[in-house]
Parts: sequence; C-alpha cells; structure tokens
Amino acid sequence: MDATNPLSDVRAAAPIRVRSGRRIADRVLRVSCLVATLIGAVVLGSILLMLILEGVKGFSPGLFVEPTPGPGSDGGGIANAILGSLVLTLIGIVVATPIGVMAGTYLAEYGRTSKLADLIRFLNDILLSAPSILIGLFVYTLMVRPMGTYSGWAGGVALAIIATPVIVRTTEDMLRLVPGSLREAGAALGAPPSRVILSVTWRAASAGIVTGIILALARIAGETAPLLFTALNNNSWFSPTLMGGVANLPVMIYQFALSPYPNWQSLAWSGALLITVTILALSVVARLVIKNPKAR
Repeated sequence: MDATNPLSDVRAAAPIRVRSGRRIADRVLRVSCLVATLIGAVVLGSILLMLILEGVKGFSPGLFVEPTPGPGSDGGGIANAILGSLVLTLIGIVVATPIGVMAGTYLAEYGRTSKLADLIRFLNDILLSAPSILIGLFVYTLMVRPMGTYSGWAGGVALAIIATPVIVRTTEDMLRLVPGSLREAGAALGAPPSRVILSVTWRAASAGIVTGIILALARIAGETAPLLFTALNNNSWFSPTLMGGVANLPVMIYQFALSPYPNWQSLAWSGALLITVTILALSVVARLVIKNPKAR
C-alpha cells in the first residue's frame, strides 16, 4: 500500500467499514429477535401459568360426570358441555374431511393450472381467512331461521365450513410434494389416474393429509363465535335429535366467565384449561405424524 496515496488508504479501509457495519446489523437483528422471542415466551407463559393455576382449582370428580349447574348453584360439572363439544366437533370433521380431501385432490391432480382451479383456490383462501362469526351468521340464516330453533346440526355445519379450507390447502400442498416419477410409474403399469391417486399419491402423502385433518380438528375445537349463532348452549343434556340448544365448552366458557357467580367462573377456568390441553395434544400428535419417517 502506497503511504503517499490517500486514495489507496480509503480503498483499503472501505471493505473493513462495510464488514463492520454488517456485523453490527447482524448483532442488532439477533438481539431484536431474541428480545421479541423472550417477550412472546413470557406473555404466553404467563397466560398458561394463570390458566393452570385457576383451572386446576375447579377440577373434581364431578367435573366430568355432572351437567352444568343453574345460576347461583354450587357444585356441578361440565360433562354435558364436554359431550356436546365432542359431538359438534365430530360432525364438523366428518363433513369437512371428505370434501376437503377430494377438493384438494382435484386442485393438485386434475385442475392444477386451470381457471376453475384458480377460482377455487381464491375462494378457499377467502374462506380460510374469513371471520368465524360471519360463518356463524351464514349458517344461522341458512339453517337456524328456517328450522326455527338452534341445533347441533347447524353447529356441526358451521364448524365443517371452518375446517374445510384448512384440509383443502393442506391436502393440495402435500399432494404437490409427491414426486411426479411415482405417478409416471403407476401410469407405466397401465393404471388409470384414479387408481394411481388411490394407491400411490394418497399413500405417499397420507402423513401430510392426516396432519391437515388433525390441525383442522384443533382449529374448530375452540371456536365460539359460530356456535353462538347455531348451537348456542344448554345447562342440561341435549336431545338425541340435536334439536334445541346443545351444550358445548366454548360457549359455556364464554357465558360462565362473564357471570357474577364464583362457581360458574371456576367451571369456566376448568373448561378453558381442558380445551387448551386438548388442542395442545392435537398439535403434538400432528407434529409427531409429520416427523414419523414410517408415516412418510
């Protein structure tokens, strides 16, 4: 380096300044990400801790075998709400699964880049991000008003509408990940496209499809807004026909948490803890299915 040439000094120092600036920017970004992560973890941990501390207080043997008590009553449980939530969620996922899987299969295997497929994807994205309360109002107008009463069937349909776009998106994405060579191998053996999809494509993507169904199940397990307009609630056991109000955990938690009765508030905390544990368990199962090499 020429000591008498100031330009050479600038050129020599420039790369050092650039690298130093990048190091500083990298450290600032790392610290920012770490701080944001800690803030999120603290907030989430505080919520979970409060939920556990308050929810465990209401746990008792009668919680799972007795129906919800009347206003101002002592004791009772949430057995009817648990059973109602299981029935509504089962109806929703049973209706949504075949529709979602078949629609996702059409988009990935048949429609692909067609205009109809693009329109379906666009509508599916809108439905995926639509507020659940709007879906509740839609089903209320479609089913509750014509029937003249709330029902578990309307609640199940509302939950199915929410779950379907999740299954559609996951199924399409998983099928698109299947190598084209597998389809070509099936076609080379003389199998029609339907047989290739049933025996090859679905089997290769089965883990991802099942994961999408589990995620959709976790998505609808805690929905409250659509059930307020469809199934509502009931402080006793619901009718076998599912007509009239059907007790369910989300609406029960909403109503009991806003009540002035300590017993109802305690049951609301216990129900909230139960739903949280259930959704956490479903999420863990979904991750285990994804990571299971045998399932792939």
